[in-house]
Amino acid sequence: FNDAMHVRTRVFIDEQHCSPEGEIDSDDPRSWQWVMYDSPASESTPTSSSTSSSRTPIAVIRLVPPPHPPHALLTHPTSSPPPYDWIHEPYIKLTRVAVLPSHRGLGLGRRLVETALTWAAAHAGEIDGAVGRVAQESKSQGEGEVEVRPWRGLVLVHAQVDVERMYEGLGFVRDEELGRWEEEGIMHVGMFRRVEVL
Repeated sequence: FNDAMHVRTRVFIDEQHCSPEGEIDSDDPRSWQWVMYDSPASESTPTSSSTSSSRTPIAVIRLVPPPHPPHALLTHPTSSPPPYDWIHEPYIKLTRVAVLPSHRGLGLGRRLVETALTWAAAHAGEIDGAVGRVAQESKSQGEGEVEVRPWRGLVLVHAQVDVERMYEGLGFVRDEELGRWEEEGIMHVGMFRRVEVL
């Protein structure tokens, strides 16, 4: 997590001027994160003993399991919808995709997305388990019983408009109903893709 935050801080806070308060959120404890490292060439052989202290984190992606807050919280922040959307089909959300400037243009963002999606397709049971824990917490907080439906491979990304084409190249399609909205001063669009659950 510290290595992920190193990349996220450099890209989102230092470079894109997002607020530090918004960078760590309630999704972090329930999410999976992948960190890509740049290891010195002498340590890249399988027989060498490299440790995380000798590697530099250069890219990160976060996968947030369902459920998610209703989209209206982004487009109409003054509204007061329920904390989670239990009505629509469950989807995972790819977030906090970041590559340090020194390593951009190498296809690392694409590789991280593919890695996270491959993992998700093979671990639907873990994703469903995470949904069940949130449903149990919601029930214990007096929000009532909710229908927990299994994840069937739907994936959402809130893409910064500048990288929309990368996601199109990965098979994501913009959902026009979600529209365009601003997060931390950056325009975003919602894009969906479905993966085959193994």
